[in-house]
Amino acid sequence: MNVSVDTIAAIATPPGKGGIGIIRVSGPKAQAISQQLFERIIPARSAQLLPFTDTDGSILDRGIAIFFPAPHSYTGEHVLELQAHGGPILLELLLNRVLKMGARLARPGEFTERAFLNDKLDLTQAEAVADLIDSSSRQAVLAAARSLDGSFSAIVSDLQQQLTYLRSYIEAALDFPEEEVDFLSDRQLTQAMQALQKQIAATLATLRTGRLLKEGISVVILGSPNAGKSSLLNRLAGRESAIVTEIAGTTRDVLREHIHLDGLPLHIIDTAGLRESEDVIEQEGVRRAWQEVDRADHVLLVVDEQKGVTTADQKIIETVPKDKPLDILHNKIDLGTEEAKRFQQGNVTHIYLSAKTGAGMELLIDHLEKSVGYEQTGETTVIARRRHIVALNQVGAKVDSAAEQLQQGAGELAAEELRSAQLALSELTGELSSEDLLGEIFSSFCIGK
Repeated sequence: MNVSVDTIAAIATPPGKGGIGIIRVSGPKAQAISQQLFERIIPARSAQLLPFTDTDGSILDRGIAIFFPAPHSYTGEHVLELQAHGGPILLELLLNRVLKMGARLARPGEFTERAFLNDKLDLTQAEAVADLIDSSSRQAVLAAARSLDGSFSAIVSDLQQQLTYLRSYIEAALDFPEEEVDFLSDRQLTQAMQALQKQIAATLATLRTGRLLKEGISVVILGSPNAGKSSLLNRLAGRESAIVTEIAGTTRDVLREHIHLDGLPLHIIDTAGLRESEDVIEQEGVRRAWQEVDRADHVLLVVDEQKGVTTADQKIIETVPKDKPLDILHNKIDLGTEEAKRFQQGNVTHIYLSAKTGAGMELLIDHLEKSVGYEQTGETTVIARRRHIVALNQVGAKVDSAAEQLQQGAGELAAEELRSAQLALSELTGELSSEDLLGEIFSSFCIGK
């Protein structure tokens, strides 16, 4: 179904100079623009080497033109692609030529939006297009490609089928109350509900790993002055990002580094040394440090192993919110007799290392990857966004509620909860989507995509 009445055009390749630049045109006038530009009808899906002319007939360039008739194109509409040399001025001249022939400049993400509206992609696949472009590691590329290929959509479809089965079973039992058999207490129904709950939990675990590939984790480094926080930041970043001196309190503001550990995006935040001070600048640094802790996914407390865990360190441990994963890094083992090691004590992991020499750093990196489930990244991992996890959490909550209602014999309420779960699931693939949601998603795309 072609939902568009106008024709759009844009430069589909990145800004700057390059060997090739592509102009993409989509809409009902694409074929007419092709005929006017080349004064001939070019064969469908056949690369043609042709001159690209300006309005006065002068040749701007010679390049490849390919016409894709609807519905067999990326957007589902008539699509014309012009492959010229990648000079920015040349591409602007060629784009202006196309715009004068009746096209308008495309909005960010409008080509993919039309592909979604014309049922060429569902919403998770459309999002995967942007995620594939933005991927910053091999694992992220593979996960986004799986989503684009429909792996995530297949997972959602399977959950929908299970919900449909459960709803139909329950509603059939409600429609025939005169039957002597109590279908609502049927063991098969209970087992199907439990299997669905397990699958939702497993899918959520996969999506959380996929979200890590896209967004990474935020790690805040805390500690008393001169414990070695900045040295740790520099070691993780692989460069001299922060100033390191023997003077306590060198770092007085928040420092940020974005790095990759074996493909895991990591947002590292180094903070000011936490101590009581009359200095208003240090006080502000401490306030900002705790502000970052509130937003963090993980907290690393660096202590000077030569001093051990001090009263000040203990106060920091008690102040960190209980829902934040906390690791205690015993730094400066190069100055003593301790060796690099890692052990668990309650909910806290202790790692002995040296930010100066790098001893024990592999233990820290391995621990960070395992603590967020990154080592489970495999062939089933798909790229995920925060909205996917929120929606599936809603589905899980509705299914859990349906199971409780079923145990109490409230079949009508259980069926209604399952219906709500299906609606929440439909939002994932875009079967039910508000215009605000679509606008938010596609506005984050680059122009030409």
